[in-house]
Amino acid sequence: MNRRNRILIPAVLLVALVAVAGCKKKQAPPPVVTAPPAAVAPTAQITAAPAVVSAGDQVVLTWHTTDATAVSIEGLGDMPTSGVKTVTPAASTTYHLVAHGAGGTADASARVTVNAPPAVVVPTNTMSAEEEFKANVQDVFFDYDTYDIRSDAQSTLSHDATYLASHPNVKIVIGGYCDERGSNEYNLALGQNRGDATKKALVAAGIPADRIRVVSYGKEKPFCSESTEDCWQQNRRAGFSIDR
Repeated sequence: MNRRNRILIPAVLLVALVAVAGCKKKQAPPPVVTAPPAAVAPTAQITAAPAVVSAGDQVVLTWHTTDATAVSIEGLGDMPTSGVKTVTPAASTTYHLVAHGAGGTADASARVTVNAPPAVVVPTNTMSAEEEFKANVQDVFFDYDTYDIRSDAQSTLSHDATYLASHPNVKIVIGGYCDERGSNEYNLALGQNRGDATKKALVAAGIPADRIRVVSYGKEKPFCSESTEDCWQQNRRAGFSIDR
């Protein structure tokens, strides 16, 4: 009997405890805590157009950022989050943009290459005074048996006068020349007339008369010795040389 009670009493107590536990009110689960969204990292872009310029040329900077609260460009200072700006770089420059935001920092760069102006080459005149004179003062030619200044000679004399005006210390000799036809006396007179007509044209162009001396050589100093029209044309001239 005692043994049966020892088994029955614990079983009854266990049933009673289960019944009491089932009568208690169920508790609600704890609320779910949602973490705040993470801040978005900013982005940044910048371009320069054109990317290669010459000194003094303008360049257009264009930039765009997202999720940025503060933007700056190195050398230019604070800027709006997006924009356009014209700059004139004096030398090759890298424009560095930095964007700050709640989610961090972003940066971007644009490089502009500035080409230096070409070096000015000052020509060195290695010619002698005689060579320079011959290169700039050209002889003039005449038709047969006349000392009238031809139209083509007018432009030549204008160029000659320009050079002589820029070299006021140069004095010249105008030689009057003729072809082989006619007597010595006639050609000496014709050569003198050709020299005088040339001098008169230069004086009219502003060259002082006291810088010009005329000598007639007639047909005694030909430039060409063949008896042809081409050769005779070469000998009918007023030739220039420096008066020493």
